[in-house]
Amino acid sequence: MTEGTVAAAEGPAESGDTLTRLEQEGEIAADYLEGLLDIADLDGDIDMDVEADRAAVSIISDSGGRDLQKLVGRDGEVLEALQELTRLAVHRETGDRSRLMLDIAGFRAKKRTELAELGAKAASEVKSTGEPVRLDPMTPFERKVVHDAVAAAGLRSESEGEEPGRFVVVLPA
Repeated sequence: MTEGTVAAAEGPAESGDTLTRLEQEGEIAADYLEGLLDIADLDGDIDMDVEADRAAVSIISDSGGRDLQKLVGRDGEVLEALQELTRLAVHRETGDRSRLMLDIAGFRAKKRTELAELGAKAASEVKSTGEPVRLDPMTPFERKVVHDAVAAAGLRSESEGEEPGRFVVVLPA
């Protein structure tokens, strides 16, 4: 995200403040994650960015990231927990709630692509049958990606159910 993108949503003075705050969140998160990698004796490089009005931090590895898979866990469960811990570390330092997104070894980026395809496929099915399609339960991150893909296909969707069984329903136009 560029500073101009933020400026479109906020006034000029606020956009610089928001970008600075998000960059600070990324720096705090990177320091926290560096410490975690040291404790776990894992190799990884930290990449920071600002995407869609939130700090985004990625842990990547030149060696294929096999060791980093331990930090992803089964179906990203460990990644989700580490993201929450990292958000808490940022909150402790800043006093503000963080919406930081964490990716490890490209897991979330790959998942985003798969979910966008799932959303597009479900939208296509709804367009051809005219019937709503219910998808399997998903995390909030996963549902958001599917909702975005469905909206891009020109349809609407809703989340139903209660955590952890909350799911997306794709609806006809």
